[in-house]
Amino acid sequence: MKISVITVTFNSEETLTETINSISQQNYDDLEYILIDGGSTDTTLEIIGKYRHLITHFISEKDRGMYDAMNKGLSLATGDVVGFLHSDDVYASPMVLAEVNNYFVNLNLDALFGDIDFFTNREIPTFVRRYKSKRFSPDMIGWGWMPAHPSLFFHRRVYEKYGNFKIDYKIAADYEFVARVFHENTLKYLYLPKVLVNMKMGGLSTGGLLSSIVLNKEVLRACRENNISTNIFKILTKYPAKLFDKFFSK
Repeated sequence: MKISVITVTFNSEETLTETINSISQQNYDDLEYILIDGGSTDTTLEIIGKYRHLITHFISEKDRGMYDAMNKGLSLATGDVVGFLHSDDVYASPMVLAEVNNYFVNLNLDALFGDIDFFTNREIPTFVRRYKSKRFSPDMIGWGWMPAHPSLFFHRRVYEKYGNFKIDYKIAADYEFVARVFHENTLKYLYLPKVLVNMKMGGLSTGGLLSSIVLNKEVLRACRENNISTNIFKILTKYPAKLFDKFFSK
């Protein structure tokens, strides 16, 4: 199967080289790499130019936010399977995409996801915690759980059926999309119990207290829009589990 990997960037000069190298090191040939830039003003475009031979499709223009950029990437994707690798993330091993392909082919999957490790955003990254996607199932959406998005791959037919990301969400459009496609429990999916992506802290969803407040408000909204029963108290119960992961997950 052809796999499309989409990276969106905006002033990502500090981390983008690692992300692109992670793609180039994958032991998988049928790969389409799409890079969507939001009009960077640092050296991001110079870095992209250096690695342009590794990039199948490239756009640099102003957008209406990260999810608008992700939708632009989806509009260019021609792969059978689609994943996102953000500009401060790397695949955990060179075999990730080959494994993803094998499971999609052999099991005829609609979706596959695994775990991610969080690291500090420093010159020498330090492990912070592991996000274990095994806690996710469709009946846990109302409790605030979703698969780790950078580890989540969908067959393109899922996007063709359910559409793209809602760009009026600031942080949780990926959660809303998961709620939209999984809550009826009709997708054939697989949890792969291993780390697929290493992710640096400091992105939209890991940006501190204010980000957490916005995130939880949008999670409530996403559940409401998809007729999923929830409340703020159910959603907040996920935080003790995340705290446990911080201290005991590795």
